[in-house]
Amino acid sequence: MDTSSRAGVASRARLLLVLPAAAALVLGLIAGLLLLGLPLPILSDRLADLHAPLLVFGFVGTLISLERAVALRAGWAYAAPALLAIGAIAAVTPVPLPAAQAATVAGLAVHVLQYGAIWRRQPMTATAVQALGAAAGLLAAVAWCGGVPPAPLVPLLAAFLVLTIAGERLELARIAAPGIRAERVLFALALALATACLLSLTAPVVAVPVAGFVLLGLVAWLVRYDVARRTVRMPGLPRYVAVCLLAGYAWLAVAGAGWLLGGARTEGAVYDATTHAIFLGFVITMIMAHAPVILPAVLHVGIPYHPALYAPVALLQAALLVRVVAGDAWGWVPALQAGGIGAAAALILFGATAVTLSLRDGRIERSRARVTA
Repeated sequence: MDTSSRAGVASRARLLLVLPAAAALVLGLIAGLLLLGLPLPILSDRLADLHAPLLVFGFVGTLISLERAVALRAGWAYAAPALLAIGAIAAVTPVPLPAAQAATVAGLAVHVLQYGAIWRRQPMTATAVQALGAAAGLLAAVAWCGGVPPAPLVPLLAAFLVLTIAGERLELARIAAPGIRAERVLFALALALATACLLSLTAPVVAVPVAGFVLLGLVAWLVRYDVARRTVRMPGLPRYVAVCLLAGYAWLAVAGAGWLLGGARTEGAVYDATTHAIFLGFVITMIMAHAPVILPAVLHVGIPYHPALYAPVALLQAALLVRVVAGDAWGWVPALQAGGIGAAAALILFGATAVTLSLRDGRIERSRARVTA
């Protein structure tokens, strides 16, 4: 089998892991809309309670661990995305929930081991920061498996994804040589955030405001050292990525301020605003930013830059503003529902746009190949 054939087989095998992640995304979105009181078909009696686990573990966790497995080029590393995908899909079936939770815990345990292998190859502060995030995710899954409901786990779930993304941004910031002191500051912030989020399980009144303060410090570090401040002045894909990053940092600052000033909440307007500022405003915007760069490496599928990519990003920001301002701050339930629908539509639009651009790019490449031949 030649190199191109092996690459094709590998990309198709990875697609088998991406598909359940996409299913977890759709199911998680439906769960979120059910929580908003929208009349949707109830696919599972426990679906609404799985809103956060489906999106964080099943969707984002599967994609992150798959990316790490591809980077490691080790067969065992693919157990992480496989177990997370299995756990997510099993959670919405008649399979006993503890079995699905156990698969999730096992998947995140392998994910932590992935970072151990990466560290042995190339010990860097960025790897350590991401490993802290993975450890926070594993602790959240263990607590969930032990009976803790998703709402109190939000700080740990946030630490999982925020630190993963912060570590990735540090890898790129190294191009601009931020210096060892800046790296140490980021690691200290990451360690403080992970610790505060862990303590939020037992002492939320103190730990959540501290986590909010640290989160604001992390945002300040990212804005100061991220290359997005420079690339936003460049045309094409660099500007698109930078715009997404800066928008995401703004939402992360909103969440930090909400945790600092609003304190520990597991329901209500402040809880809703801060939670969705992190997971929609920051995390999903970051996914939209990195998809044109990461997906080609993971699935060997090109997503060329096109201004149309801005449309779902803009829709997501607008939907979240409606939800947070008119819905949470003003207490208008129709705005909450409209914001939820808008965010779901933005994700669907992004997927449709990415697929369309990828197919269009493939047709162009095939046309060029025929002309060359």
